[in-house]
Amino acid sequence: MTLPDHHLTTGEKRIRSFHPHWKRMVVPFIALVLIVLAFGAALFFIPSTWQYAFYGRVAAGVIAVLLLTVWSFVPYLQWRNTGYVLTSHRFTISTGVLNKSTDEIPLTKVNSVSSDQTFFERILGCGTLTVESASDEGQLVLRDIPRIQDVRADLFRAVEDISDGQVDGQ
Repeated sequence: MTLPDHHLTTGEKRIRSFHPHWKRMVVPFIALVLIVLAFGAALFFIPSTWQYAFYGRVAAGVIAVLLLTVWSFVPYLQWRNTGYVLTSHRFTISTGVLNKSTDEIPLTKVNSVSSDQTFFERILGCGTLTVESASDEGQLVLRDIPRIQDVRADLFRAVEDISDGQVDGQ
């Protein structure tokens, strides 16, 4: 996904790789449907007998493509190109479409891991993960993490294993 296997260090194992929760794509999907419906309505209501009908349809198409790009395609690319990787040694957060930004938190620097879920997020099984580390940045707040309780448990288990000098419970 965002951290190829050949970038793992010796003895490092991938525990979990994931994207933000799909709920981030609900608004872009609704925008996609509304833009397509509006474009269809524009094509339907532009009379074919109008002398500028061709230009009106082209203009409607250009506007629809621009709106789809800004409100649907770009958010999809941002969602798709945001990835989280938990390994036995580090937690990596990678973001960016054209430019890539990667943050890595060594598990030895993690002080605490907590999660927060609203009622709606509990229904969807996602939430906000807060990782407090002994670095300059202090707290890292990650929103819309899918299967938040499983991720939190895996992260906590990996932190405990690394602090005990163990890897994967061994």
